Amino acid sequence: MESISIFDIFKIGVGPSSSHTLGPWKAALDFIELIKQDGIDHMVVHLFGSLSKTGKGHATDIAVQLGLLGYDPVTIDPLEIQSIIDKLSKEGLLKIGNSEIEFNPNRDIIFENANHIRHPNTLVFKIFSKGDLVQEMTYASIGGGFIEKDDSHTDNIEVIKLPYPIESGEDLIFHCEKTRREISDIVILNELYFGGAEEIHAKIDELLETMLECVYRGCTTGGVLPGGLNVKRRAKELCAQLIGNSDYQNRDEWIEAIQKSSTDFNKINKWISCFALAVNEENASLSRVVTSPTNGAAGVIPAVLLYYFFFCDYAGKDTARRFLLTAGEIGCLFKKGATISAAVGGCQAEIGVSSSMAAAALTEVLGGSPAQALMAAEIAMEHHLGLTCDPIGGLVQIPCIERNAMGAMKAITAANLALSSDPSSAIVNLDTVIKTMWDTAQDMNGKYKETSEGGLAFNLPVVMASC
Repeated sequence: MESISIFDIFKIGVGPSSSHTLGPWKAALDFIELIKQDGIDHMVVHLFGSLSKTGKGHATDIAVQLGLLGYDPVTIDPLEIQSIIDKLSKEGLLKIGNSEIEFNPNRDIIFENANHIRHPNTLVFKIFSKGDLVQEMTYASIGGGFIEKDDSHTDNIEVIKLPYPIESGEDLIFHCEKTRREISDIVILNELYFGGAEEIHAKIDELLETMLECVYRGCTTGGVLPGGLNVKRRAKELCAQLIGNSDYQNRDEWIEAIQKSSTDFNKINKWISCFALAVNEENASLSRVVTSPTNGAAGVIPAVLLYYFFFCDYAGKDTARRFLLTAGEIGCLFKKGATISAAVGGCQAEIGVSSSMAAAALTEVLGGSPAQALMAAEIAMEHHLGLTCDPIGGLVQIPCIERNAMGAMKAITAANLALSSDPSSAIVNLDTVIKTMWDTAQDMNGKYKETSEGGLAFNLPVVMASC
């Protein structure tokens, strides 16, 4: 199998979707680098399958435009996105290399009423010169911000020989037991083959900072989410209720206020939901988040991590780094053995995987063994099997935002169950549940795979008409 870094699982980008926003954005960036010809005068982009059916709600068209304009999803100022899009719409020109290319987004981004044999999330870029097609490239956005172009998924894969090759949970446990190390120790030793220790720590710290800043923004920003469903942001109001009379002017004071707030069970439960809601309300607003492993599931990992930070025996930044290392490796296992794309596997592939990742990570930092961590990961996914993806209006809002809160709570429950259990007596292991998730994904009806053609997305108009 291809070696995957945890930094392939955790990516900084702009919401609302890793497969429908970040992936197409990266595909457009890649395509403009391939254009070598001069004299090009026109471009079109065809969107197929789930990208077509829910692309408007997921801002796929906006992402494609930003990529074609050369903007980086990691560094772009989300507040400038609308003005950039408005300018392109007004001018109708892309400047790529030495060419000025005619491009009218309303006409030249084509939402095809068809699936593509390549993948449920497929884009085809075409460029023309004087009416003649001169170059074409097909991309698949395969989930979590990963992209594949044409048949690149089978050719020219660089095989990296890691010191501790991991293709399954069984492999991971074998390495941990043989070396008497924690999961995060094995992961960091493998990551050293992708970069130096200082670089790895710096990348992890950037992820942690981005997550924390996203939660803080979400907890301090009110209003209504874009998209037309008129979904009211709830994290800010919930945060204010939980903090009470405490006053804060910045993020550090906000953290202190939370640390001083009541810590009874109900309050902690609400804080976990608040953190998760905050992230995914930001995600729905085209703000900056960390794929964990996707944008739609980006709130679970930060919510569980902040639960550990605020309400457990937090042991410093090194344990937060370990949290992400362990979580990332579980995400890699699902990416290799199943899918992290809702368009392929439904929401079990997003919220289910993120909950599994968080459960294993929390178990390790709370003192659990590697076997208990994998047991927690298995428990979390076992109780997400079959979860469908049916976003109303194609927007990553209902049921996606609340679903992150539920995934976070399941992760914590799974960790607690594993910490009080003997993994040697478990009947189901992680590898079995990963295979089962993949089997379930293949059997799942296509209308429940991020098409907005089934479930809540289908029934909401009936509910609204009867109200």
